[in-house]
Amino acid sequence: MSLTVAPELLDKAEQGPVADPDFLACVRASLPYAWGVVSGLAESARDGGSGFAANEVPPPGETERGQLLRLLASDAMRAAVERHFGMRLAFQNCHRVALFTPAAETARREFVTPRAQLLNQSPELVDC
Repeated sequence: MSLTVAPELLDKAEQGPVADPDFLACVRASLPYAWGVVSGLAESARDGGSGFAANEVPPPGETERGQLLRLLASDAMRAAVERHFGMRLAFQNCHRVALFTPAAETARREFVTPRAQLLNQSPELVDC
């Protein structure tokens, strides 16, 4: 299961649309490692001058790796996170996640090329 949904939030969802803050609170609580990685990248992307930041550190275990994969594989979660931070997410493998400000669109386009994907591969990442 991707998210641990409180009964109150499930009731809201059964009644109609759910606001991003409510959804993101659920994501943050359910996937704390993934949220920490993404929020740290957002801060670095804003403060670093280049307009983007990428994670280079593999997750410490399978639980954390699973959190990243679940957050990034869900269109709803990705879109809500992108709206929240005002940035675009990109993903290359089990841990190479990046956030890009709107001004860093050229860097994002380069990050998501087949070439960048191939250059990011190594034997250590085969089973990530």
